[in-house]
This record gives sequence, structure tokens and C-alpha cells, in this order.
Amino acid sequence: MKLLFDLFPVLLFFAAFKVWDIYVATAVAMAATLAQVAWVRLKGERVANLQWASLAVIVVFGGATLLLRDETFIKWKPTVLYWLSGGLFLGALALGKNLVKAVMGEAVTLPDAAWRKLCVAWGIFFLFKGALNLWVAYTFSTEAWVSFKLFGGMGLMLLFVFAQAWWMSQHMPDESQPESPKP
Repeated sequence: MKLLFDLFPVLLFFAAFKVWDIYVATAVAMAATLAQVAWVRLKGERVANLQWASLAVIVVFGGATLLLRDETFIKWKPTVLYWLSGGLFLGALALGKNLVKAVMGEAVTLPDAAWRKLCVAWGIFFLFKGALNLWVAYTFSTEAWVSFKLFGGMGLMLLFVFAQAWWMSQHMPDESQPESPKP
């Protein structure tokens, strides 16, 4: 259910683009993102930093798209979010904070070296996705980019998460072996 909630603006953007055009789709995505943040607030929950960032980026880049009637800005929006995310993972790690471990550390046990590699992988993955988004945006039609935004982006994320899960399973301690006492 959370995945569907997170994809809500992208799904509506895709549907609006198929029915109308990039400008209506942009306005729909802006409204959907605002509604998403409002819904979380109305439920009394904390709005995640990534949701705030997404709202700010869609307002700025979506607003520029609508005001200037130039689809280039909305095509940059995913790249900006991906690069911010990648930079955040790598920057926080450089400052001694592993964001992947902070999120998953209570549920998963990994050696510190594995947590670092995982955080670097997330950072590089998001930087790559940002560059790939621009390549698709500037190489293919707007229609192809919109389809890639939904299906390609989601597909890459699923592949990355599955690869990450497999990689993590290779680095988890063997629970069938009792832990040796620490001196």
C-alpha cells in the first residue's frame, strides 16, 4: 500500500499525460504531490524529508514548466531529486552517518564494511538514475520519457532492491552458528 501511495503522483502524471498533454500532467503531478503531503499531515503523521523535497522540487520545476510552457523543466525534476538523494547518501556517509544503516539497522545485521558499501551503492544508483533520466529526456520523445519515468524508473528500482537484498543476504551473519562470547 505504501508503494502505491508513493507512486500516486507518478501514476496520475502518466495517466494525465496519456489523456491530455505534458502541461496538464505537470499540474496534476503538482496537485497530487501537494495532496499527498496534506494527507500525511491530516493523519497526524510526520512528513518525510524526501516528501518535502519532492514537493519543493515539483513546485519549482513544475511551476517553471507551466509558466514558461517549456517541458524541459519537468524533465529535469526526477534528475534533481535523484541527484539530491544520491548526494545525501554519499555526503552523509562522508560525514560519518550511514543513512541506509540508520533506516534498516534495527531489522538487519551486517558488518560495518557491508553497510558502507550498501550506502555507496545507493548513492551511486541515484546519481546514475539521474543521469539516465536526462539521457532518456534528451534522446527520446516526451512520450517515451513519460513511459520511462514510470516503468523504467520503477523497473530499475525493483531490480536494484532485489540485487541489494541478494547482496545483503550474502553478508549477513550465519544465524545457525552460535555467537562466540566476546572477551
